[in-house]
Amino acid sequence: MINHKILVVEDEERLAGILADYLHQANFEAHCLADGTGVVSWVREEQPALILLDLMLPGRNGMDICKEIRTFSDVPIIMVTARVEEIDRLLGLELGADDYICKPFSPREVVARVKAVLRRSQGQQAVQAEGLTLDQTTYRATLNGHDLALTAVEFKLLHYLAANPGRLFSRPQLMEKIYPDQRIVSDRTIDSHIKKLRKKIASTTPDQELIHSVYGVGYKFEA
Repeated sequence: MINHKILVVEDEERLAGILADYLHQANFEAHCLADGTGVVSWVREEQPALILLDLMLPGRNGMDICKEIRTFSDVPIIMVTARVEEIDRLLGLELGADDYICKPFSPREVVARVKAVLRRSQGQQAVQAEGLTLDQTTYRATLNGHDLALTAVEFKLLHYLAANPGRLFSRPQLMEKIYPDQRIVSDRTIDSHIKKLRKKIASTTPDQELIHSVYGVGYKFEA
């Protein structure tokens, strides 16, 4: 049974093929990209469970890709590179990478590291409450078995609220959490996301209100 979608970003065709084969044998659904240009858009659309990301790529380097992905997703990222300088290792992890593998490597070791990172991320990022299931490794949200089809920002907002049930958050606190790149947005942006979340929740379960507002203060999650 296929259990997770893994994106392999590697410009060495033979190596990418070997990694994909080993991942398939371990029951992962492997997808390969050889150019860095389209990686971010692919991740936004396909929402993989984990990314194996080479550092040196044609079109765009892995560092920049990792940094941009971290502005909208917490998907686990394992950096893969032949550059072993310690500064590269530190930079990769500081940009949000979850692990780092240096070439040459054993494909079996890569699969083992993939499994370990997924286990760690799932343990930290899965939230369940009153029929609501949020899996941040796949960015999938279901309510009573129905897919809510959330955007990445909507998912991140709902996940943060649901992971802290009963806790009241102000709009600035929520903006800081879902926009870590500190982009300039209106505090009413949060209201807009909340409105859309409530609409999607109501379309699935009309009588179940999960996000509560406190006038003049902010929002909280209570099932």
